[in-house]
Amino acid sequence: MSLDALPLTNNIARGAAVDLSAYLTSGGYRGFRRAVLELAPHDVTAIVKQAGLLGRGGAGFPTGTKWELVPLGTDAPRHKYLVCNADEMEPGTFKDRLIMERDPHQLIEGMLIAAYAIQATKAYVFLRGEYVMAERRLENAITEAREAGFIGQNVLGSPWSIDVRVHTGAGRYICGEETALINSLEGRRAVPRSKPPFPQISGLWGKPTVVNNVETLANAPHIVANGADWYRTLSAGKSSESGTKLYGVSGRVKRPGVHELPLGTTAREILELCGGMQDGLALKCWLPGGASTDFLLPDHLDLPMDYRTIASAGSRMGTGMITVIDDRQDLVAVLRNIEEFFARESCGWCTPCRDGLPWTVRLLRAIEAGEGKAGDIEQLEQMVEFLGPGRTFCLHAPGAMEPLQSALRYFRAELASRIGSGRSRGVAAS
Repeated sequence: MSLDALPLTNNIARGAAVDLSAYLTSGGYRGFRRAVLELAPHDVTAIVKQAGLLGRGGAGFPTGTKWELVPLGTDAPRHKYLVCNADEMEPGTFKDRLIMERDPHQLIEGMLIAAYAIQATKAYVFLRGEYVMAERRLENAITEAREAGFIGQNVLGSPWSIDVRVHTGAGRYICGEETALINSLEGRRAVPRSKPPFPQISGLWGKPTVVNNVETLANAPHIVANGADWYRTLSAGKSSESGTKLYGVSGRVKRPGVHELPLGTTAREILELCGGMQDGLALKCWLPGGASTDFLLPDHLDLPMDYRTIASAGSRMGTGMITVIDDRQDLVAVLRNIEEFFARESCGWCTPCRDGLPWTVRLLRAIEAGEGKAGDIEQLEQMVEFLGPGRTFCLHAPGAMEPLQSALRYFRAELASRIGSGRSRGVAAS
């Protein structure tokens, strides 16, 4: 695949395009101009839908389908909103930061295309507060785009107007859930809302709202500029899904980082691009898409990294950012570390999550310290059931249970061997 076929990182590979002039030189805002000057809003949505773009934030929901749920026409609400979820607090995930810091106009153009497709009048970047450089570069990109006439009143001479703002979050994982993000953006407590109604019908301030991930929106300019058929050719031959994906690896590999690759590239190929495991270490298991996904084994490395395949293997693609666990790490410590994060980040709205996650942490701490008791493994299995899908208000707790349930599936004997041992292994989780 040529360099030009890797749309998300093409500018980054040639040198960071952090200002408007460099972005325009690379063909920037060509897709946006085509959308506004040549296409009706529903035609833009149709192209994205035909391209088969799936949400890159973790859920993998069809983007075009999400957009077409927004009411259009004379009877639709006058104000609609587009929100970019740039919170990126999933442990082991750092792909969106790459786009925002090194090619910010790509995201702004994608947001403008999405906003035009749903006829939004205002767009927000809900940004993780720690991303200081990303905030500075996004603000500068918005200023440049406004001065160039891409943002403001009667954009490109059309009757459509749009405003774009950056909002930095206070730092809560739950804001990755779109309705909790909307509550936070409104200045409310960041807790999920019940659905239906879905945000596309009643979202920000009760108006139709679409929430999309950074990587998802960054695909839109290339799809609109080059067409749906072009986008479908970018994925690996082993996958029926479309486009490229920002994959990454963290953990004890030789070169942790992010790579744009055809969707459906195998995990083994991704690990090899990162240099493989550090010398003297062997791969024990891996999380395919952040801390809220099920562990997979070395036996799964040759599976295509796409949404359907990873789901059929018993996990989720999630963000596509792999976390490797090596053979020297204490798996109990790894699990305890993960569950401590999710317990701390619970919004506290529902009892199973608020009380169940700390209980899970206490059990794992006892096992890690060599103070586990008979029945603790069975209690952990109960926690997986009690905090599973359908038992809690949102998917925070079920996501927290995914690494635990897979560890019990693959490494139950190892965990059980620690019960009554009277000592801890003393090996760090990181």
